[in-house]
Amino acid sequence: MTVKKPLPGDLEPIETASRDEIAALQLARLKWSLRHTWDNVAPYRRKCAASGVHPDDLKTLADLALFPFMTKADLRDNYPFGLFAVPRQQLRRLHASSGTTGKSIVVGYTQNDLDHWADLMARSIRAAGGRAGDMVHVAYGYGMFTGGLGAHYGVERLGCIAVPMSGGQTEKQVQQIMDFKPEIIMVTPSYSLVIAEEFERLGIKPDEISLRVGLFGAEPWGEGMRGEIEKKLGIDAIDIYGLTEVIGPGVASECIETKDGPVIWEDHFYPEIIDPETGAVLPDGDVGELVFTSLTKEAFPVIRYRTRDLTRLLPPTARAFRRIGKITGRSDDMLIIRGVNVFPTQIEEQILRDQRLSGNYQVVVTRDGHLDNLEVRCEVQRELSGQLRKADIQAIGKELQHRIKTIVGVSTLVAVMEFDTIPRTQVGKARRVIDERAKQN
Repeated sequence: MTVKKPLPGDLEPIETASRDEIAALQLARLKWSLRHTWDNVAPYRRKCAASGVHPDDLKTLADLALFPFMTKADLRDNYPFGLFAVPRQQLRRLHASSGTTGKSIVVGYTQNDLDHWADLMARSIRAAGGRAGDMVHVAYGYGMFTGGLGAHYGVERLGCIAVPMSGGQTEKQVQQIMDFKPEIIMVTPSYSLVIAEEFERLGIKPDEISLRVGLFGAEPWGEGMRGEIEKKLGIDAIDIYGLTEVIGPGVASECIETKDGPVIWEDHFYPEIIDPETGAVLPDGDVGELVFTSLTKEAFPVIRYRTRDLTRLLPPTARAFRRIGKITGRSDDMLIIRGVNVFPTQIEEQILRDQRLSGNYQVVVTRDGHLDNLEVRCEVQRELSGQLRKADIQAIGKELQHRIKTIVGVSTLVAVMEFDTIPRTQVGKARRVIDERAKQN
């Protein structure tokens, strides 16, 4: 299918295509993606060989279920470039997110990948009501995180004006919004409420704010949060979904006319829902783990990548593509703190770098207003208990706090305690994470 470039505000033909047209395009692209991965990604080729499957076995879309999954462990085990499918000379950019061991998960992009990504982000902004000439305040973080730059190039691709503010500096965020008068903001939902509170502190009312729409992603949020954002900022709050391993933001995005769940851009990403325990493919409408296969990625293709996000596939509404329901949780133990993926093992790794600290610890998650807070409670070794000065204890805590911020990428409170202060478990697994956010809602 030949897809023409749309005029500003127009839908692309594929967004209104029949299911048969979409499926035909998906099958053609899926065959290419499987063959490209088989030919160029040796670790996945070995997994296929071990499972007794070959790209030629794919005759229909349903045949994808024959092929093995990719997981975060595959990315970690092949760090940094073992899953890349093109030579270094063809790469144009790298991005990364934190992995479960403290190492980053590294992904790469060719020029075609970057063009597709910009197109999909432009499509997402357009679905949210953005049009050429609009000014977009980008408050996602810039850098190795995909959010800021992913949004930025989509803004420019649509013909909008990018304000690359990045995160933090809340007072300046508010000042620039009031001075520049952007129509759109792209930011995490939790930080948008911090910005909203600064407007309130200054006595600025929602109808005095130029913003009319926001695209919010990088962390789970529900309808209650949507209502709060819309009330405080006087905007339409739109859910945009993505993850670094698949491409970044722009895998799926809501449409402003319905706001009924992110529309998966199925011409570039083929979705499945599986039973997290058995791996069996579930029918549309059933809740399970979301799995994606990239259809057009060159540098870093993913085949049946297990996102660990729990959701369901919903029928099309505003576009011809299927939608995902709100993410209900994760099938692993990852925490998302202010848009940063955090695993307890990452915290553990940093604690155990200091020989003065024992391996017993707890991670306590609380919510202060609309922001999540992370406290790390750890203990000194038995032989040091009662022997260290208060200044020494404080220094240990500051060092650990700095390492976690530097390596894991999240700010924490750190409480260094005497030995045997943290409760021990007598049976089963240690309770490493205490998530008190549900109690505080």
